[in-house]
Amino acid sequence: MKKLPIGISTLQSIREDNCYYVDKTPFVKKLVDNGKYYFLSRPRRFGKSLLVDTIKQAFLGNRELFKGLYLENNWDWEKKYPVIHIDFGGGVVQDAQDLKEWIIKQLKRHMITYNVSVEEQNNARFIFTDLIISLKEIYKNPVVVLVDEYDKPILDNIDDTEKAIEIREVLKDFYSVLKASDQYLKLVFLTGVSRFSKVSIFSGLNQLQDITLSPAFATICGYTQSELETVFSDRLEGVELEKLRYWYNGYSWLGDKVYNPFDVLLFLSEKIFRPYWFETGTPTFLMEIILNNKVFLPKLEEIKASDEILANLDVDFLKIENLLFQSGYLTIKETKKLGLKTIYILTYPNFEVKMSFNNFFLSDILPVASDKEEVQNSIVEAIEENSLENLKTALYSFFASIPNDWYRKNDLDSYEGFYASVVYALFTGSGLNTRSEDTTNLGKIDLTVLYQDRAYIIEFKVVEKDSEGKALGQIKEKRYYEKYTDSCREINLIGIEFSKEKRNVVYFEYETLER
Repeated sequence: MKKLPIGISTLQSIREDNCYYVDKTPFVKKLVDNGKYYFLSRPRRFGKSLLVDTIKQAFLGNRELFKGLYLENNWDWEKKYPVIHIDFGGGVVQDAQDLKEWIIKQLKRHMITYNVSVEEQNNARFIFTDLIISLKEIYKNPVVVLVDEYDKPILDNIDDTEKAIEIREVLKDFYSVLKASDQYLKLVFLTGVSRFSKVSIFSGLNQLQDITLSPAFATICGYTQSELETVFSDRLEGVELEKLRYWYNGYSWLGDKVYNPFDVLLFLSEKIFRPYWFETGTPTFLMEIILNNKVFLPKLEEIKASDEILANLDVDFLKIENLLFQSGYLTIKETKKLGLKTIYILTYPNFEVKMSFNNFFLSDILPVASDKEEVQNSIVEAIEENSLENLKTALYSFFASIPNDWYRKNDLDSYEGFYASVVYALFTGSGLNTRSEDTTNLGKIDLTVLYQDRAYIIEFKVVEKDSEGKALGQIKEKRYYEKYTDSCREINLIGIEFSKEKRNVVYFEYETLER
């Protein structure tokens, strides 16, 4: 049985240590055959660094690393190319000056490796230019430039707009070298999490081909179902494949759905279903943006976004749809044509992200994590025992535990969807099967919870002060329950009203229908 390459991002280590490797080398050939300047955006821990290193080893001519892989017999190993590999993945950039020094240090390391000297020593743009020209002249072959995590210095400071803009300008100046060096270059490949607009980062580099949403490169990172079952077949004995797919599969960039490699490797090592990828770090500023923009959390199950929104991100133009999609919390469910425009329908990629993201939202509300866990356990127990009175108590207890100062700090008086968002997050974060804005022929159910052969149909209302007693009546009037009369043995209708003044549940009525 081979080793699992957990945390390994170099092809040499994977091949020499007898690790599993999903052969992505056909894409390296495709890149070279079809263009010269490429950009690829994928979420963190999705195999971008390994892909970059694989491209690097191919151009360096290290054929022994490709034995048994597609590229072994589909590459010109007689030619070797000088490679400039810039990696912004390690460490955190503090400011623009720190970034300049880091870039210069990486360039000087290449000068030592290739035994090249340049006159300029303190200007990154001049050093980069001279290094490219010198390598082309010395090695008689054009240069390959690979930039991994090109946007990380900006993302490290995204919550400080002024500093992020200064860093952006340093990167913009650095990348401008590529446009002027065309005659000396063989291939340029940049990866990152975010798709910052070409105008803001790659000024003048109009020939840069963005393959992020190219169907031909949809599975260049991540594991397809076929790759998972073929490469890791000896590790899958006893594994519930459908459950594995439910937890970790589902990322889509207009092609076959893929798994996050980090999740797969950790699961195969531990054989325990956990949110491995999510636990590696979610930026707190993301939740701040959600709260500041009064995002209706259940809407995240289906968001419509245009190609323009998904393609353009800038420090001073942060769109929540864009951030969530590019960082991996939402993925493409389907596309629709609206005139000449393409509309992308976004949703959570899988159970891990859906459950964990909603839990993260709740953690921002309650100062003590154990309080959230206790309430969520009470909710699951209430559903398991089918005790709606206990469910009512659990919800009331949760809202009662939110500090009053938290409401003031986050200006929630105008956040109409707050209460529904919290209840949705409680159920979803508990791991229950939820459906937000569940469509029927007469309207949309605010929230449906499915458990075994039972359905819980929930309608929310927000009132100023006291109960108006209308929530349950709407469910019955619109006959929402008819959607589940054939598939569920029991249907529970639940009407909930929240008071803005009292900041809690003031009405909780229910009725049970049995088939």
